[in-house]
Amino acid sequence: MPASAASPLPRVRDLSALRAAVSGFRHKGLRIGFVPTMGALHEGHLALVRHAKTLSDVVVVSVFVNPKQFAPHEDFDRYPRTEDKDAQLLESVGANLLYLPRVDLMYPSVFASSVHVEGPARELEGTFRPQFFDGVATVVMKLFNQVQPDVAIFGEKDYQQLQVVKTFVRDLDLPVQVVGMPTVREADGLALSSRNAYLSADERQKAARLIVELNTVAKAVRSGGQREKALSAAKANLLAAGFGPVDYVELRDADTLAMADAQTQNLRLLAAAWLGKTRLIDNIAV
Repeated sequence: MPASAASPLPRVRDLSALRAAVSGFRHKGLRIGFVPTMGALHEGHLALVRHAKTLSDVVVVSVFVNPKQFAPHEDFDRYPRTEDKDAQLLESVGANLLYLPRVDLMYPSVFASSVHVEGPARELEGTFRPQFFDGVATVVMKLFNQVQPDVAIFGEKDYQQLQVVKTFVRDLDLPVQVVGMPTVREADGLALSSRNAYLSADERQKAARLIVELNTVAKAVRSGGQREKALSAAKANLLAAGFGPVDYVELRDADTLAMADAQTQNLRLLAAAWLGKTRLIDNIAV
């Protein structure tokens, strides 16, 4: 059931309507792809939908700004919400259903459960945002149970989140194939993010320095240079460029996100740093 100008993208907000739609897909023997988002969609999200279409017959996209992954001092209230624009963009790339659950549907007043993940959730973002991954795991578990997809697509821009989702899907035997997709970037290398809209014009010019420093560290590691020296230089260079604080620039095992050592073969370089009032994260394979 491809979306078209003559047939606007259907939007559902309650569980019974969602399950009726999913049941219809299943009755036709269709493979269901799923792209969970928090809205304020950009080309990175649309790339996920396009990829989901290559792996499935129909694609469901959710938009839900999840309060459980925000700390009280974070940007839940000001996080951009652009439902009509999001729906138009999703229709343009052939999404089949837009799921817009309400907060009281996801977390009714009697809600008393959560999903807790250790392993890849422990450090990095888990250190600086301790509430974050329990909130992510809980909402993704609920969305998987509601949508019942065959395959779900996540962007590698949130690489630690991707590894956390893969971990609990594996550990809890969920019948969902989790697929990561490479980060979509601006021409200057800045990773696309809904939060980039917070950057001032001057900050936006500086923001691409983050990927420059990551690429410099990766080059040093590949050539056998001193890893700690390269990581320290990247942090210093970011501070000198106007970032601050720099929460982390770290080299990790790409699968487990444990600390990398000289024997680790599959490496991932991850960083998080503030630019003004905006926190940017990025990562690359080494």
